[in-house]
Amino acid sequence: MTVKQKTLAKEFSISGKGLHTSCIVSMTFKPAPINHGFKFQRVDLENKPVISANAEFVVDTSRGTVIEDQGARISTIEHSLAALTGMDIDNVLIEIDNEEVPIMDGSARHFVEEIEKVGIVDQDAEREYFVVTEKIVYKNEQTGSEIIALPDNDYSLNVLISFDSTVLNNQFASMNSLADFKNEIANCRTFVFLHELEFLLKNNLVKGGDVDNAIVIIDRPVSQEELDRLADLFNHKRVEVKSQGILNNIDLQYDNECARHKLLDVIGDLALAGKRIKGRIIATKPGHRANTSFAKIISKAIRKEDTREKAPKYDSNSPVLMDVNKIKELLPHRFPFLMVDKVIDIQKDYLVGVKNVTVNEPFFQGHFPEEPVMPGVLIVEAMAQAGGIFVLRQMEGKFSTYFMKIDNVKFRKKVVPGDTMVFKVTLTSPIRRGIAEMRGVCYVGDSVVAEGDYMAQIVKIN
Repeated sequence: MTVKQKTLAKEFSISGKGLHTSCIVSMTFKPAPINHGFKFQRVDLENKPVISANAEFVVDTSRGTVIEDQGARISTIEHSLAALTGMDIDNVLIEIDNEEVPIMDGSARHFVEEIEKVGIVDQDAEREYFVVTEKIVYKNEQTGSEIIALPDNDYSLNVLISFDSTVLNNQFASMNSLADFKNEIANCRTFVFLHELEFLLKNNLVKGGDVDNAIVIIDRPVSQEELDRLADLFNHKRVEVKSQGILNNIDLQYDNECARHKLLDVIGDLALAGKRIKGRIIATKPGHRANTSFAKIISKAIRKEDTREKAPKYDSNSPVLMDVNKIKELLPHRFPFLMVDKVIDIQKDYLVGVKNVTVNEPFFQGHFPEEPVMPGVLIVEAMAQAGGIFVLRQMEGKFSTYFMKIDNVKFRKKVVPGDTMVFKVTLTSPIRRGIAEMRGVCYVGDSVVAEGDYMAQIVKIN
């Protein structure tokens, strides 16, 4: 059964205080076309830059998920993304006039209510899923965080949280389908331990906190005098401690509300993977760092699928963007080791190169005289050279690229004389600190003959 992509029936606006900045922030959620995904637009900045909700743009996870692109950043995005995903929406443009999404009551409830008011419409395109077909694991030995994805027919989640606290030790929450999100997860609020509050304030955080947008947990003896002093710091009326170890400013909606909120965060952060997930997520001690790291793993797996499924169209009559002479201006390689004959396509995040394999290649003399087969290591080298062309054409001055790591290399078919190899090399994350990470796929016709992941260092040549 096919499922259509969905967007908002009409736009809505929402405003509130940023948790960490205390600024009053206004957001407008607008319908968007098919295959748009979720994107934020900083309408308060010059040129109004747009930031895709994508794991590759995550720059901070210390107190919420922060993404940045083109010098513009958006923080605390997880609750709004959870609401959009939980309400089964695919395409939305979110205009925002500051750098932080408002905290509202610490849950996704307000976003969900506004979505319900304006309605949701189907679009004329099928939704694409990332279908989990085998076990995928992220683990952080230092924190004990672990996230696992397993095959399932729906998007379901199990979350276990554990703290060194007599009040909040182990809690478990589950959601068997996104259909349960609105009623069982959306209104679950974030939580914080009392001893963290003053530290956060001293470090220029939670300036917008007013205690009413979080469950405050007290797991150590505390005097009423200290509670009064903290209440004054937040300009809040005086509070007391309930018998279950939380402040009496709010009532718990569920005994496991904290675990349910962590589940909400996982949904919001995994929206950064780029496609709706069809699988069961099991998260132990999740947090924004673990969640977004797992989203990056899923995102890379999605890129592998996309590059594997879509062989570049090669027509010998197509215009040549770079011939061998242009390539030699960028690469230091020469006969018999220059493995790219021409470049036929260059886009923002990928390049397509071509090599025509003839029986006159010198390596066929020994590999093998009676059965000429192109060595796999030279196919890998050819893809890497195509990646080097993609990177070096963006640099000013003389640079070279050097392998740092090669992973996940697979050879699917032989390459023999008469074959035309077409390489598609895709940048898998932004180039940072002179490090480029790319995925290469080599095709002969519509068939994948080899693929692999590459990391290279970009070095200036004197």
